[in-house]
Formats: sequence, structure tokens, C-alpha cells
Amino acid sequence: MATTAPSFEAYMFHLLEGRRQECRRIFDAFRALNSDATRLFTDLLWPAMESVARLYKEDRINTTVEHMATRINRQLADRVRQYMHTPTPSGKRLILLCGDGEPEELGAQMTADLFETQGWEVFFIGGGVPRDEIIALLGQLRPDILMIFGTTPQGVPGARRLIDHIRELGTCPTMNILVSGGVFNRAHGLWEEINADLFAPTAAEALKIAADALPRTAQPCNPGGPKKRRRRRRSPYMPAATT
Repeated sequence: MATTAPSFEAYMFHLLEGRRQECRRIFDAFRALNSDATRLFTDLLWPAMESVARLYKEDRINTTVEHMATRINRQLADRVRQYMHTPTPSGKRLILLCGDGEPEELGAQMTADLFETQGWEVFFIGGGVPRDEIIALLGQLRPDILMIFGTTPQGVPGARRLIDHIRELGTCPTMNILVSGGVFNRAHGLWEEINADLFAPTAAEALKIAADALPRTAQPCNPGGPKKRRRRRRSPYMPAATT
């Protein structure tokens, strides 16, 4: 009997129903059709994660469904890494952390795995780490990129304070700070407002942007324009200044 080709729509249907075995079956069928294991992230798990987050934000699914779907995606994301080849080290280093109050770290986890497939040495520390410990780790590891992944507005003020603190101390002056995640996609220009150097709307684009980035002190401008501070209307994700 002919086997039906796996589809994203079928995966989403079973994912929202919490049907773990059906999701695994589609995952395995998708893998069998794709020799590049990273496509399991970019074409299946990542868009599914974004769809679940959007449906939950729009109150089209409840907390129970969101939790079931996220846990299935996480279980399958853990399986992807075993199918990936061991790359030649690129000599580049990345520290990846999550914004304060991040409910899930799945997107950041998949991003870390994708960077490793390109030979990056990745240190994934997640969220809830004190600022002084982050600063100490930066000084110890001297990464090329510090990546901050955030999906909720709650983490934005903390990311801004961390970036300002890093720059005030002069920690790793050639290191670029790259931000990614849903909250930065939804608020145009928010990445500039918090003084990040780089922004990537997806993990796949983050790979290219990070690979192409020059050391910070060698960059004459921000991506997309001169490095000038423009007066902006304050984003709703940032608290009003206090005096």
C-alpha cells in the first residue's frame, strides 16, 4: 500500500490533538525523505513551534493544548541532534541565553543545535542566570557572538540592561550581540532600541548573519544603515524612563 507523504498540516493536526505516536510517525516519514537533518528543524519543528505560540497568543488553544504540543515538539527536537553529522569546527564561539521569564526554551535549544551543525562551539545557558554570572562567563569564554533569544515582552527590559552593562564595562568589545525570537519579530526596530548589534527573525537567518558578521569594532555601521541613534517612539515593550 502506498504511503502518504508527510505534511506539515497533518503534523499540526496531530500535534494540537496531543497524539504523540502520530507526530512521531510523521516526523520519521519526513526524516526519511530528507537527507539533511536540519530540515527537521527549519521545515517542521520550528514552524510548528511558531504556529502553536501564535494560536495560544490569540486564545485559539488553551494552556493544556499548548503544553502538550510544546512537549511533543521538544521530544522530537531532542531526537534531531542524533541524526546530525559532526561538523569541522569553525573556530567561532557563541553563548546563547534566554530572556527573563521565558516560558519555554525550545526555540533557543533548536537554534543552539543549528549553530553546532555549522561548526560553532555553543554554550547554551538558558534563562534565569544572574547578570554578574553572565558577565563573568563572557570574560572567560570571549565569544564571537552573544545571542539573546526572547519571545515575551517581560524579558525585554532585562535584555536592555544586560546589553548596556556589557558595553559600559567594555566586556568583550569585539563581540556582537545578536537578538532573535518572537518578541523582536513583532516589534519593528525593538532590537535597535535595546542597543543590540544584530537581529535575525529566524534561526536559519541567524546562522547567516552571525557567520557574516565582522568583529564589532571593525563594523562601520549597523546592518541596514549608519550607526546613529535616532529618536524613536518608545516601544510598548520597554518601560518608561524614570528620574
